[in-house]
Amino acid sequence: MVAASNILYLVHRLPYPPNKGDKVRSYHLLRHLQKNHQVFLGTFVDDPDDLQHLPTVRGMCRDLHVERIHAPTAKIKSLTAVLTGEALTLAYYRSAGMRRWVQQTAAAHEIKACVVFSSAMAQYAQLLLPQVPMLVDFVDVDSAKWTQYAPAHPWPLSMLYRREGRRLLAYERAMAASAQCSYFVTPNETELFLSQAPECAARVQAMGNGVDAGFFAPDPQRENPFAPGEQAVVFTGAMDYWPNIDGVCWFVADMLPKLIERNPQLRFYVVGRSPSPQVQALAGPHVVVTGTVPDVRPYLQHASAVVAPLRVARGIQNKILEAMSMEQAVVTVSSCADAIGATAEQGLLRADGPQEFAHALQSLLESPAKLTELGRQARRYVQEACSWQAHLSTIDSSLGRVGAACMDDVMA
Repeated sequence: MVAASNILYLVHRLPYPPNKGDKVRSYHLLRHLQKNHQVFLGTFVDDPDDLQHLPTVRGMCRDLHVERIHAPTAKIKSLTAVLTGEALTLAYYRSAGMRRWVQQTAAAHEIKACVVFSSAMAQYAQLLLPQVPMLVDFVDVDSAKWTQYAPAHPWPLSMLYRREGRRLLAYERAMAASAQCSYFVTPNETELFLSQAPECAARVQAMGNGVDAGFFAPDPQRENPFAPGEQAVVFTGAMDYWPNIDGVCWFVADMLPKLIERNPQLRFYVVGRSPSPQVQALAGPHVVVTGTVPDVRPYLQHASAVVAPLRVARGIQNKILEAMSMEQAVVTVSSCADAIGATAEQGLLRADGPQEFAHALQSLLESPAKLTELGRQARRYVQEACSWQAHLSTIDSSLGRVGAACMDDVMA
């Protein structure tokens, strides 16, 4: 049992509603922390639609402080980092209001630990070091993500992305060295970071993602959103996020034509908020771009197949766990499948090239009985191996050590 205490929780994006990858994890971490602690939450809002949810989030916290981000203005402000030599990400999330709130909260309340979600928010936790221990949930190695983006973009963006990769890695290393403990979403991400920051080996560990299998569960009463007779292949995700944009464009260009030749009734559904112009341009007779939907579960439950063709992605993909929980087998690339750990027999099929991907998907489309059985195995796997409680309890041991150290100070 972890002793109750005041926890400062700093998140780069409002952790509600849990409708995209990072918000799913930050939301469940908030729910986990609030079970045993008083949580003081400092966060940013970059989507005006999220403002309606502030009362819900406020009900989960002892105190809530929110700063608005206007993306175009923040991007311009972030370019000042080119002159200062720091990472653009830090300047993007820099706020005098957030800084004041953190300092005032620490002065008014006995904060026992600061939990940071994403490296950008560590700049505020630094204000309290060394008096307040810091725990950092990096989730992914963001510096590696920027470096990975570079080859897919023309100059000067490629140069800027490589620079961001270098600068952000230096900051990640410094924060991990200052933290009591840091977390990454998979053992592979942990190993990747430690290969570049070996000095942090004693302070870094994996803390996996989970899925709410009670929420993401098939329901025979759930309405089918697809037209009769069509074979719906579904992808879900925030469609203003570059890895998702790249993935659906790759699928439409390199896999979809081959599949349509053999499956004339096939339609590819891109289900997710804020589709970029590049994604919207994909719409046509065999591609449906839905934009925001009130609930992704009908699309997952009634799909003929689910795909996650993510060439540029890091860590555990919540979209895959959610689909598996909905009794759907998923075809994805090896890096995404390896992060989750399920096998083909457990409903997670690996395919890295266009021909291999199309072949794996075709095998599911041609065998509904096989698809049904793999779907059952997929849900069984996530129920047994991917609960949020099991994964997030990892942070409790660190908070327990913080509590023990505080008690020692009181007794001294």
